Amino acid sequence: MKNEFQAEETNNYEKWCEQWREKFLDMDQEKLKILLPELKEEGDWLTICHFGRKLGIHKDIGNIRAMEDDEPVTCYEKLNIYTLFGYVTSLAYFKNEWVKFEKLKNTAPFSKAFQQGIIDPFSRMFHEHTRELEEALQKMGGKKITWSDVGYELNAFECIPVRFLFWEGDEEFPSQGNLLFDASATDFIHGESIVTIAAVGLDRIAKQAGVSRDASAFPVF
Repeated sequence: MKNEFQAEETNNYEKWCEQWREKFLDMDQEKLKILLPELKEEGDWLTICHFGRKLGIHKDIGNIRAMEDDEPVTCYEKLNIYTLFGYVTSLAYFKNEWVKFEKLKNTAPFSKAFQQGIIDPFSRMFHEHTRELEEALQKMGGKKITWSDVGYELNAFECIPVRFLFWEGDEEFPSQGNLLFDASATDFIHGESIVTIAAVGLDRIAKQAGVSRDASAFPVF
């Protein structure tokens, strides 16, 4: 049953990707470049970095591919890009007000999924692996912050930075991870997409650290 459920979820995300690809073809690409200065034009492609990975969106077809590696681009990575294009407005701007996920605008319906699929697995995955976590975040170009035992700021996109914070546990308290976002995050993208952004980031960190993904972590197709 689990495999059937995963297959159904995968098919749903593939359908959404195709729907968003078609929506992209009707978007004003010149306006997108103004709203998102990080978006660059390179020949037939618009390019953008997602957690440091350079991805390209074909201007005429709308498909997304990796520009500097041979790894497949997941549905989540694609949807994060498409929904960023679909939701960003001219009123969005960085506020430098760091908040937890549930404090972001319009994220309440997704708080349980975020806790169970992101925060709890993050806390378990790096228990007694703080060295691997720190090295991974450094390799990914993270900017060190002093708010926790291991704390780094990474750019999901240039307009949506994410702070990954981790406290190692002891005999009294379990290890605890958390993520912070600028209060503007949901001005750039839909609240549900913040969950998938976090899922992509956590998956990338785990792979870089050589740590197995927690079984309950939000799946990344």
